[in-house]
Amino acid sequence: MERTLTSEVPGKVGEEVELQGWLHWRRDLGGIQFILLRDRSGIVQVVLPGGLKLPLPESAVRVRGVTVESDKAPGGYEVRAEDLEVLQASEQPTPVEIPKEEWRANPETLLTYRYVTLRGEKARAPLKIQSALVRGFRKYLDAQGFTEIFTPKLVRAGAEGGANLFEVDYFGESAYLAQSPQLYKQIMVGVYERVYEVAPVWRAEEHATSRHLNEYLSLDVEMGFIESDEDVMALEEELVRAMLEEAARTAGPELKLLEVELPKLPREIPRVPYAEARRIVKEELGLGMGADLNDEAERALGAYFSEKYGTDFVFIVQYPEEVRPFYTYPTGDGLTRGYDLLFRGLEITSGGQRIHDPAVIVQQLEKKGMDPERFRDYIEVFKYGMPPHGGFAIGAERFTQKLIGLPNVRYARAFPRDRHRLEP
Repeated sequence: MERTLTSEVPGKVGEEVELQGWLHWRRDLGGIQFILLRDRSGIVQVVLPGGLKLPLPESAVRVRGVTVESDKAPGGYEVRAEDLEVLQASEQPTPVEIPKEEWRANPETLLTYRYVTLRGEKARAPLKIQSALVRGFRKYLDAQGFTEIFTPKLVRAGAEGGANLFEVDYFGESAYLAQSPQLYKQIMVGVYERVYEVAPVWRAEEHATSRHLNEYLSLDVEMGFIESDEDVMALEEELVRAMLEEAARTAGPELKLLEVELPKLPREIPRVPYAEARRIVKEELGLGMGADLNDEAERALGAYFSEKYGTDFVFIVQYPEEVRPFYTYPTGDGLTRGYDLLFRGLEITSGGQRIHDPAVIVQQLEKKGMDPERFRDYIEVFKYGMPPHGGFAIGAERFTQKLIGLPNVRYARAFPRDRHRLEP
């Protein structure tokens, strides 16, 4: 008999079906037994005769039975079967009861046993939603003439500079895990004009917060022949819209399960100069801050603009040179054509126009105390007619976290890596 998925059961009323999946939950009422069977598409109730010896939850099982409508069953349907076949029994109870799993449980327990706690409906839903967001990212950019690229993750120098690099022994030489594909995607603008990449990046930062990871999925975009950073922001507005539409279209059950409220996204996201954002933070919100917008300032600004403009998104533009990477296009007045995109009070994107004049690149490297010689190969590319260009990178886990309302960004990655975690 051909296998039926649990999501297909409502269309099989009166028919005999074969289900395969995991024993999600069980209850013995003496003369009758109930189980919930979970597969990749969902969960369905199965009614079995009393007296059967049922395996432990999370055992892999197969049942054959008849689909019937039932007001008392989850979803309104159940399968009535005479027996249950154990394909592989679970050898011991799970460290967390999967049907009762909540993110409010001990985070260390949830993350230490991630290989089994991920099986919970609410645990796996964020990853399904994130998959839809990434699919929307690819689909939109493909339709706009972008080419997907695959850049090295072992590099000789960091794209951002600074000390937040993981060093690797590369046959007796020092190499580093890439903290960004930035330099390579700029190079590839000279090949394809429009490029993107979906790949992990690494930051050796000793954070211990609910919004930082040391390895995360970066959704990178770069495009050539632009007039200014405004072209880049305009593209990102439509891209984010397409990503959210794809999630709504293909991850609807997961969004409903998590009671996700889709964000308010206006046709044009407000552009707020960095200086004005600082003024609002200090004068109107009464908060202190350092040289850059800190976590508290970003959260406060998110709430402020949500109330004032009715939007969950805001671009912070015209950042000063001292808080942007060396490759950000300077405007000559100490400012740049660099921006951040805040979503519900969290930075999910950093982007802007890049420098395309090699002499200016050298100047900016020296201004930041970086050795141009270490970027010799990168600089050389700009001697061969690089057009005005720009781009951005979206942190997939942060976007997912804020969209869903997760208490911790680690739940937006299957196997998160932070300063204390290398397993599982």
